[in-house]
Amino acid sequence: MTWPTVFDVATKKTRVAEITGLQSKPDFWSNREQATDLTQELSELTRDLSFIEHTTHRLSEQQELAEMAASEGDVQTSHDIAQELEQIEKEIAAREKLLKFSGPYDSGNAIITIQSGAGGTDAQDWAAMLERMYIRYAERVGWNTSLIDRMPGEEAGVKHTTFTMQGPYAYGILKSEHGVHRLVRLSPFNADAKRQTSFARVEIMPQLKEAQLPDIDPKDLEIDTYRSSGAGGQHVNKTSSAVRVRHIPTGLVAASQNQRSQAQNKEAAMSMLASKIQLLLEQQHVQHVQDLRGEFQEAAFGSQIRSYVLHPYTLVKDHRTNIENRNAQDVLDGNLDTFVVQ
Repeated sequence: MTWPTVFDVATKKTRVAEITGLQSKPDFWSNREQATDLTQELSELTRDLSFIEHTTHRLSEQQELAEMAASEGDVQTSHDIAQELEQIEKEIAAREKLLKFSGPYDSGNAIITIQSGAGGTDAQDWAAMLERMYIRYAERVGWNTSLIDRMPGEEAGVKHTTFTMQGPYAYGILKSEHGVHRLVRLSPFNADAKRQTSFARVEIMPQLKEAQLPDIDPKDLEIDTYRSSGAGGQHVNKTSSAVRVRHIPTGLVAASQNQRSQAQNKEAAMSMLASKIQLLLEQQHVQHVQDLRGEFQEAAFGSQIRSYVLHPYTLVKDHRTNIENRNAQDVLDGNLDTFVVQ
């Protein structure tokens, strides 16, 4: 078959040869960050080429079987081949969509922050439900997750949570999830079981490499330390190891409490804050950090990108695309393919 141009098989093979040649040089690891990037790129290229080779082989097999079935008049085999070809076409289309993510950070990891909004305890529970939904999605697609910061609610759920999603094209796939998510259900925290509307804000950022991060003036930072709110242990909760960093000019905030030391938490928080600032630089089309002005989207009525209705009917609807899924529980269990890969 002739592969869609987005796969560009010849260019991929040439690039694999280039990186392999670089890896054979004795000074390859002298620049560790560059070497790591090239190794990751080689892994992605090898995966793409392996997919192309395997799929081409499957198509060749099906073509041979189709010719045999046609000559023998085997209707059942012809039907099975048609189903297999349909499945192969779906796999190619899905892969093609991934390769079309061409943003500067699309192929990398993502950082997700979920902040409970209007709705009290219900909103905090809703934030925890969203946290579970994204972690279950990561499990479905074979990504790793790593907790950065989490503040539990007083009665249930979380006030906010931040974690990384580590997998190919994680940011490109998930960046459309950025915005306010709305839940309508019978409240489990209301004695009268009244219908409750809750909101949570989801923020999606790329996990940038050191070379991609902007320079930040230390004078523009406000740094606080506090005790972790985690599960405890020999270190957590006993010292003020958690760190919160605020960029004063923009009001952007990042925090980390899941590392073992204050220095590690500060490094993680600074990296996340720098990622936020870099995104804001690009969104506002300015060159310098000092020219930035912060923006904040309130997690309340009228600003939601998606609604999840569990009562009096079940429906998940994206208000930007009008895409709907009536199996709300399946979506909340991590089946986000309807919404994240368009």
